[in-house]
Amino acid sequence: MQCPFCGNKGTRVVDSRFASDGDQIRRRRECLGCKERFTTYETANFNMPSVKKTTGIVQTFSEHKLRDGMLRALKKRPVSAEQMESAIIRIKKKL
Repeated sequence: MQCPFCGNKGTRVVDSRFASDGDQIRRRRECLGCKERFTTYETANFNMPSVKKTTGIVQTFSEHKLRDGMLRALKKRPVSAEQMESAIIRIKKKL
């Protein structure tokens, strides 16, 4: 990690904990050169799987397409937006 104050590449982690929403890690870092402290927020970068269509075309997973399909399928059903969003989150976690 590069220090934002002096540009030194040497830093050490002083404190590490989960951020309030739970999907980020908050780290307090200290520069080994100038001894300044700064905070970083780190999020995991997940590569979503590819989807093979019936035509043989391979596309990357699209949350937008999943949401649109669920909206069409559940249009006249008593399903709230919160329930649909939590279902989308569960599907993405399983992928």
